[in-house]
Amino acid sequence: MKKRIFITRKIPAEIKSGLEQDFNVEMWEEEHIPVPIRILEEKISQCDGLFCLLTEQIDAQLLEKAKSLKVISNMAVGFNNIDVETATKHGIAVTNTPGVLTETTADLTFALLMATARRIPEAEQYLRSGEWETWSPMLLTGQDIWGTTLGLIGLGRIGTAVVKRAKGFGMKVIYTSRTQKPEVEKQLEITYKPLDDLLQRADFICVMTPYTKETENLISTEQFNLMKSNAILINTARGGIVNEEALVEAIQTKKIWGAGLDVFESEPISKDDPLLQLPNVVTLPHIGSASIQTRMRMARLAAENVKKVLLEEDCHYILNPNYKNGAMYR
Repeated sequence: MKKRIFITRKIPAEIKSGLEQDFNVEMWEEEHIPVPIRILEEKISQCDGLFCLLTEQIDAQLLEKAKSLKVISNMAVGFNNIDVETATKHGIAVTNTPGVLTETTADLTFALLMATARRIPEAEQYLRSGEWETWSPMLLTGQDIWGTTLGLIGLGRIGTAVVKRAKGFGMKVIYTSRTQKPEVEKQLEITYKPLDDLLQRADFICVMTPYTKETENLISTEQFNLMKSNAILINTARGGIVNEEALVEAIQTKKIWGAGLDVFESEPISKDDPLLQLPNVVTLPHIGSASIQTRMRMARLAAENVKKVLLEEDCHYILNPNYKNGAMYR
C-alpha cells in the first residue's frame, strides 16, 4: 500500500504528479486560502508525509493527532511555524528548503532598500494620481545609497549575498552576528561590530537573522533610540524580530527616516495597521523568494525532501538533531 502525502496548498501540477508516482497524494486545491484547521487536523491524522507552508502552524497540539506521520516538509527556509522539538519526540523528521532562494531573496532585499531610500512607490503614486504638475528642486527627495554604510543584523547565506550587491554600490558594510566570522570578513572586506555600535553607525540596517526566542523583539524602542535620524530599517527576515509598535513610534517621531518591510508580526497585515498609513514605509506581502524560478525550485526541493524521508533515503535538509534514514537516535 502506498504511503500518503497531504499538501496544504495548491502547488504546480508537475511537482504533484512527480510525487504521485510513488505515493497517494491529496492536496488542498486553493491557492489563496489556507487550509482550515479542522481539515488539517483530519489529514495530519491520516497521512505519512505533510508538505506545508509557513502559513500552517504545526504545533504540539496538532502533532498529537499525527499518528502515522513520518515527515513534515516545509516549503521555506524558516521553520518557526513548526514545533521541531515535539516533532522530534514523536520521531517525525522536519525538513526545509535552504539555499535555493538565497539570491532571489537578496535581490528583493536590495530592491526594497532602494525603493524605500528613493521613495519609489510614493513617487509612482504621486504621478498616477495626477499630482505631478512641475519639477521642483526638493520634490520627493530621498536618501543616497551609494557610499553609505550598510549594517547587517545576521550574516547567513542571504546576508552574504546582500553584501555582494552592496559592494556594487560602493557601500561600507558592517555586520553583527551571534558568532564573528573572520574568514568572511576578510573575503568580503566587511567589519564586525556589536549590535549597539552597528545601530549607531549604519545608514541602512537590514534584519537578516532567523526568528528565535532570542531574536524576538530584538529591535525595539531602545534600539531605535540608538539609530541615526536618517537611518532606514529593512526587514526581510521575520516580522517578530522588529517590534512594530516601537517602529511606528520611531518613524512618527522622526527617530529614524523610514522602513522597508516584507514581513510582519501578524500576516497578512491588517489594512488598517498604522504601518500602512505612513508614507515613508514601503510594505510588501512577504514576497522575498517570489520569482517563478525560485518558487519552482523550492517546491521541487520540498517534494524531494518528503519523498526521500518516506523512502528512507538520505536527505540533507533534515532539521532534527540525530535523525538518519528513518530513525531518531537520542
